[in-house]
Amino acid sequence: MRRFQRASPLWKSARALNAKRGFALWATAAFATAMTLIMLFTIFGNILVIIAVLTCRFLRGPQNLFLVSLAAADILVATLIIPFSLANELMGYWYFESFWCEIYLALDVLFCTSSIIHLCAISLDRYLSISRPVQYATQRTPRKIKGAILVVWLISAVISFPPLVSMNKTQLDKDGVPQCKLNEHIGYILYSSIGSFFAPCLIMILVYVRIYQIAKKHTRCPPGEPRKDYAGGVPPGRELQNGENQGGVDPRLTFVLAVVIGVFVVCWFPFFFSYSLQAICPETCKLPEPLFKFFFWIGYCNSALNPLIYTIFNRDFRKAFKKILCKNIQPILCHFDIFMTKSPFSPDYTIIDCTLYF
Repeated sequence: MRRFQRASPLWKSARALNAKRGFALWATAAFATAMTLIMLFTIFGNILVIIAVLTCRFLRGPQNLFLVSLAAADILVATLIIPFSLANELMGYWYFESFWCEIYLALDVLFCTSSIIHLCAISLDRYLSISRPVQYATQRTPRKIKGAILVVWLISAVISFPPLVSMNKTQLDKDGVPQCKLNEHIGYILYSSIGSFFAPCLIMILVYVRIYQIAKKHTRCPPGEPRKDYAGGVPPGRELQNGENQGGVDPRLTFVLAVVIGVFVVCWFPFFFSYSLQAICPETCKLPEPLFKFFFWIGYCNSALNPLIYTIFNRDFRKAFKKILCKNIQPILCHFDIFMTKSPFSPDYTIIDCTLYF
């Protein structure tokens, strides 16, 4: 296998292909800049999420390990998928080795699938927390959550494995340019779309409808009685391990996770719907190529949105992010009303509380 050098006729044909697209140079540069910034923000934001969950006491509940694994999947999308997709888009052909095309496509499906399976697992975790609060709160240990995360990745791997053994390898198109494409057989497209998106989506929607029904039932009360804001037999304030109250449900976190799931569906539904539709009726349902690519890239942008959602909608994450940023960029952004406390993680480490100017 060889790389294609700039001096080769293949490079010239690739440049000609880019010219045929009719994209202005400024538009290409703007697109490349925007995606590079999104990629960097994805890496930075999700690293911040991981640090926050692992180091802040009020975020160390075992259920938040799902968010750590989800953030790791988004970081992998930004480091192993988006750069090669961007290069492929800008150059108009697959520049890299054929074997990497196979790995890249499998990883692309793996990380996308793992993201939605993580969200599916999170929704089931929320459902159990609100339907069996006391029992589930005592059973939900870090070890069991880690086991569930392993199952999530195994399911994702099973769905993403077929591209490695059943795909059209890198081949030349009609212009003599190498392209890296998944198997375009209708069976594989429907299999991957249903397994990677539609089935988990349906599960999440049904689970969250049930969560809403249970929450509504628990918060409804007869006139003259105080309203219950917890879903269980124990009032808020009694603490279990890892700071989880025995009600088992933080309504704010449930809302934030619902927003995360909703945004994921909005970002990825157009791509999977059009991808499946074009497989079923390729002649009559074909979308304009720019629109299909827009749907494709909007899906990738989802990896950058979760840290933003946590920041906007969850006070605990805002507090954690501020503390982390204060420790690292204090001269620029922070004013210290400083007090130091011993950290539970290391006798030599201190936690600094501070206020950010925004």
